[in-house]
Amino acid sequence: MEAKMDNRAIGVFDSGLGGLTATHELMKLMPDENIIYLGDSHNMPYGERSHEEIVRLSRWDLSFLLERKVKAVFVACGTATSNALDVLKKESPVPVIGVVEPAVKEAVTATRNKKIGLLATRACVQSGAFQRALANASGELEITVQACPKFASMVEEGIIDKNDERVRQAVSEYLPLLKSAGVDTVILGCTHYPMLSDVISEYMGSGVTLISSSAAAARSVKCMLVARGMTAEKGNGGISYNTTGDEEAFAASARLMLKNDISSQLTRIEPLIL
Repeated sequence: MEAKMDNRAIGVFDSGLGGLTATHELMKLMPDENIIYLGDSHNMPYGERSHEEIVRLSRWDLSFLLERKVKAVFVACGTATSNALDVLKKESPVPVIGVVEPAVKEAVTATRNKKIGLLATRACVQSGAFQRALANASGELEITVQACPKFASMVEEGIIDKNDERVRQAVSEYLPLLKSAGVDTVILGCTHYPMLSDVISEYMGSGVTLISSSAAAARSVKCMLVARGMTAEKGNGGISYNTTGDEEAFAASARLMLKNDISSQLTRIEPLIL
């Protein structure tokens, strides 16, 4: 029997640039897929917004991608996943996958001492989504949670060098709680945070495993598409980028993250104004 193919694009959205880490992982895993990326930089950081605002913005992001006839939506944002995923799943005619469950699954598998740390945005921490998922996965876990409101904005501004004093200061502010708790596994609950993984890993030590919610979710998206026979034909791959923010600033920061110039593939769209 001939395998089914689906050449429609995968839609990916984030509050800004962070989802590019997830998109990069997805492109490595599935190079034949067409991807439409939306970074809502005008309204970032989602992590400092109210639950109601996050849900409204996430619905708008979903609508943008559905208008472009995507076959699935990858919510590459920890804050949007933790606050709006259930709503988006109910309202979307195509599969919607977030970052919480995949990251939790990999963290539970990785931990040896049952002590897991979570780094996330304030709104993500307040939602309790990661904490509930971890508790449901195993009642034996000791969970230490730290909100990191500066991290996402720093990444958006291209402040990612581990030797930058602003980066080191933020790390020294946020990570002592996790280190003193003796965690051996840390979930990077915001998709911006993998860009700071070098300095986080250096501070936490070589015995601590970092779980990128971006990479974990990308693997989950691939598994879902393969299982449903929704993968694209070979040679179909490509990507288009959309931002609601400043195009030049977005392209400049993306260049630092991806080591690639995306200017020719980038379009600015009008944002939702709250």
